[in-house]
Amino acid sequence: MQRILVIDDDIDICMLLSRFLTKNNYEVAIAHEGNTGLVLLQEFRPDLVMTDFRLGDMNGEIILTKIKEKCPFVPVLIITGYSDIKIAVNVMKLGAYDYITKPLFPDEILLTIKKALESTQTERSSVSLENHKEDHLGIDNQLKPLKKNTKLSKYIFGTGEQSNALMRQIKLVGPTNYSVLIYGESGSGKEAVAQEIHFHSKRANQPFVAMDCGAISRDLAGSELFGHEKGAFTGALNQKIGHFEMANGGTIFLDEVANLPYEVQVLLLRVVQERKMKRIGGTKEIPLDVRIVVASNEKLTEASKRGKFREDLYHRFNEFSIDVPPLRDRKEDIMTFAQFFLEQTNAELGKKVKGFAPDVIEIFMTYAWYGNLREMKNVIKRATLLTDTDLIESKTLPFEISNYSKLLFKDLSFQTPPINSTETYLTSSPVTSTVETVKAPRPSLKSAAIEAEYEMILKILKDVNFNKSKAAQLLGIDRKTLYNKIKTFEIQ
Repeated sequence: MQRILVIDDDIDICMLLSRFLTKNNYEVAIAHEGNTGLVLLQEFRPDLVMTDFRLGDMNGEIILTKIKEKCPFVPVLIITGYSDIKIAVNVMKLGAYDYITKPLFPDEILLTIKKALESTQTERSSVSLENHKEDHLGIDNQLKPLKKNTKLSKYIFGTGEQSNALMRQIKLVGPTNYSVLIYGESGSGKEAVAQEIHFHSKRANQPFVAMDCGAISRDLAGSELFGHEKGAFTGALNQKIGHFEMANGGTIFLDEVANLPYEVQVLLLRVVQERKMKRIGGTKEIPLDVRIVVASNEKLTEASKRGKFREDLYHRFNEFSIDVPPLRDRKEDIMTFAQFFLEQTNAELGKKVKGFAPDVIEIFMTYAWYGNLREMKNVIKRATLLTDTDLIESKTLPFEISNYSKLLFKDLSFQTPPINSTETYLTSSPVTSTVETVKAPRPSLKSAAIEAEYEMILKILKDVNFNKSKAAQLLGIDRKTLYNKIKTFEIQ
């Protein structure tokens, strides 16, 4: 019989839950305070914990953190009468399995408990398998076994702390009908997140339609989104169905949405507000039942301040936002992703490369991955093609990656670069001073480019008195990219 620990300072709620859960073949223990609940956690050894968010001696975030410290595999359901999406986001980030609001409904409680217990049993089995799995690659278990995504094999989500937090947010917002705004650097996996949100929604069996707003010309953007009628404009020889109409009943994903022309944003605002549209050149209104997920590598608040993006449209999209961390901030998942891309490439090329040499692992763990997962995938495809041994070696990597540390340290210490092959320097000694001609190092094209980037960023920062928002705007990059470059170049 599975055990459930209920922690709630409402005695009536505890009695009702105890009777209901006992009747449904669960063994139940009750605690009316957080500290008492933590003691019972050790003595009762529950399979699941249900706790009120607001207890007399501690709040839900504190008790959740303590439960996870003591029993990381025990799922925790947060119960509260305060229906607040921000609370839900916080507790899910801290590790809660789900969030239930009062009044409690019996069917909902049983279904949620069942899912939580099944999910945890699967997780425990997976971890047990990982712990017993032998390392056949000779790399000291630095590669974690892959969790296969049976729904979409071309995507994988990591198992590190940030990846788990990301997945919890996806599972939280997926079942809702909220519009979702996804932020992340280019290549960080924003479309994979959008796909996963769709798969966790009630629309999973309906269309998922993606559109890259940055790859479409200004003149065609409206037609691509909403379609057009025959003869609507020069070249409109036939009727065209737009992306919104194709996604009807399902989810539309608009990548790099900040690139949409301003006049198209006006049309899009009406569609989002009224959930109906007209094809360009048409008169018939078409009702829409579409969930909207958008993505951007720059903050739309900043774009709206510059007059590039409508503020009212931004608020329509921002019912829930998710930040996808860059690959360099997900160190624990780097080799998991690398092995996944290697398996994909092996299947594509018909090869049997098993893994990565130790020096390649070290390079991957220290490289900044400016292009994130997209860059890594391309690097591994190239390396696999060039590899004729069991392990990918550093000689198969692009020069700028295999020599990243050397280039970085060289460029950061590089002062005014002498471009000529020889320069005259004044050298001195305790005895005499002489003029001496010495050979000066000739910078490579790569190092010169990095040096130029460093000097440009430093100059702009000084010009705006280190106001990072203004600097990012003048440099034409988002604030997060600027912060990453400041960190890379160690600019104080």
